[in-house]
Amino acid sequence: MTRVRSLWPVLGLVAAFPLNAYAQGGGASADTTFFVTSVGSGKGADLGGLDGADRHCQSLAEAAGIRGKVWRAYLSTQAMGGATAVNARDRIGRGPWQNAKGTVIAKDVADLHSANNNLNKQTALTEKGAMVKGRGDQPNEHDILTGSQPDGTAFAGAEDRTCGNWTKSGPEGAAMVGHHDRMGLNEEPPAKSWNTSHPTRGGCSQDALKSTGGAGLFYCFAAN
Repeated sequence: MTRVRSLWPVLGLVAAFPLNAYAQGGGASADTTFFVTSVGSGKGADLGGLDGADRHCQSLAEAAGIRGKVWRAYLSTQAMGGATAVNARDRIGRGPWQNAKGTVIAKDVADLHSANNNLNKQTALTEKGAMVKGRGDQPNEHDILTGSQPDGTAFAGAEDRTCGNWTKSGPEGAAMVGHHDRMGLNEEPPAKSWNTSHPTRGGCSQDALKSTGGAGLFYCFAAN
C-alpha cells in the first residue's frame, strides 16, 4: 500500500514564508506613481546623468512589480558645459501621484510645488512601500537629491547645484537636496522644504552625501 505523505510540513512552510509581500501587508501597489528610491547609485551623486537616474527609477519600479509606466527622476540640470538647463517639474508628467500605499501626495504639478502637498515622512515611501529614515533615525537619510529651486526649476549661474549634472562622485561640486521628512535644524524656510533645503558639502561622493544626512536617494514620478 502506497503511503501518503502528510501535507502539514508543506503548509507550515507556506505559512511561515508567504508567497509575496502583500501577505504581510507590505510591498507596492501596481498603481504606484511616486516613490523615493530605496537605494542610490552607490556612486554618490554620479547617477549617470538624467538618463541614468531615469533608468534607476525604472529598474527599481519594475523589480517591485510596478509595470507599464514611464518613470522620471525628479532632478534638474544646469546650463553648464554646453548643456541646456532642465527643470525637474517639467519631467514628471501631470499627476496625480500616489505612493505605494495608495496615498495621494499631489494632484498635479502646481499642487506638488505648493504648501498644500501631502509629501512627508509618512507618505514619501520607497518603491517597496517602506519608510525612509529621517531626522532622529540612525542613520539619518532625509537628504534627497533634487538640484532644484522651490518651484522645481533649475538653478541659474555657474555655482554647481547638481554635482556636474549628476556626473560627479568626487570631492568637487555640490548638489541641492530637500528633506523628505520636512524636518531640519533650522525651523525657518527653506530648511524644511521637500525639494530645497541646503546644498551638500564636501563634494559629491557617497561619504560627502552621508555627512549631511543623505544616502544618494532621489524622488521618482510616473510621467504617464
